[in-house]
Amino acid sequence: MYRIGIGYDIHRMSAKRKLFLGGVLIPYPKGLIGHSDADCLLHAICDAILGAMGKGDIGHHFPNTDPKYKNISSLELLKQVHRIAKKGGFGIVNVDVMVLLEAPKIGPYKEKIEKKIAGILKINKNRISVKATTHEGIGAIGEQKAAAAYAVVLVRRSP
Repeated sequence: MYRIGIGYDIHRMSAKRKLFLGGVLIPYPKGLIGHSDADCLLHAICDAILGAMGKGDIGHHFPNTDPKYKNISSLELLKQVHRIAKKGGFGIVNVDVMVLLEAPKIGPYKEKIEKKIAGILKINKNRISVKATTHEGIGAIGEQKAAAAYAVVLVRRSP
């Protein structure tokens, strides 16, 4: 049995935070604001996996009102989501992510990001696709005030 999930996340940018995307610290003068490390790329993947299984969203599982998630690495959230998937008998078939940000360019970090995600989800790196696009200067993302990500995930439930 196959199921598809979609995830989306957006966070404002601030010079007071570090930029984490896909669990990778990216040198840049601004980072994303959030209760956790605000890694929109990993948050979108978590939501897509949870959605494919019909298990709600990361806000339900990891509420921003819970102090134990304050500044937590989103890699840890993805590990916990993967445990939920395994417990439910689901395996991840593939992950496709689109990051929306004006800057910085994530091309130099793409392989490292894909490798981290593949390692946590216990799948081959060639089943992870991370892409990025700009907003051509339009809106909060285009003005470098925010970054966002969409993720689509295919999961398979063991018979």
